[in-house]
Amino acid sequence: MTTWTGSNAFRLMPTDAAHDAVATAEVTEGAGGNLVSLAYTWLHPDDGAQDGLLVLGPAREDSAVALWGDSWHQTPAAQVLTGSVEAGVWSVGYDYVPGQWRWRIVVDTSDAEELLVRMENVALDDETPPYAAMDLRVHPA
Repeated sequence: MTTWTGSNAFRLMPTDAAHDAVATAEVTEGAGGNLVSLAYTWLHPDDGAQDGLLVLGPAREDSAVALWGDSWHQTPAAQVLTGSVEAGVWSVGYDYVPGQWRWRIVVDTSDAEELLVRMENVALDDETPPYAAMDLRVHPA
């Protein structure tokens, strides 16, 4: 297990100012190194301390699968996300309003000294640009 500390910028809507606060992450490999568990904590500006868990693994070839739950974003039911992995960058998501909105989580592990976790709202209308609702940046503790 590796412990990381840093910050998270949160915003609900794309026009909102980002709220920066302390964040942590713990990364653990499992299943013979085939799965990675990312447990993280962050602070919501109004609702206080929050936490989440993202388990990532390979699916077929360059595809990826994940199970995600978050005390503020995705509760009480966990969500299965699918996507891709390339050069240490995982990109997984699911349509939370089918045909209208997609939630995408990008985990960049390409730098051993910084772990980036960006959670984005993606409009499927091709008119609204994606925006980061959460931008977690942590470094080895």
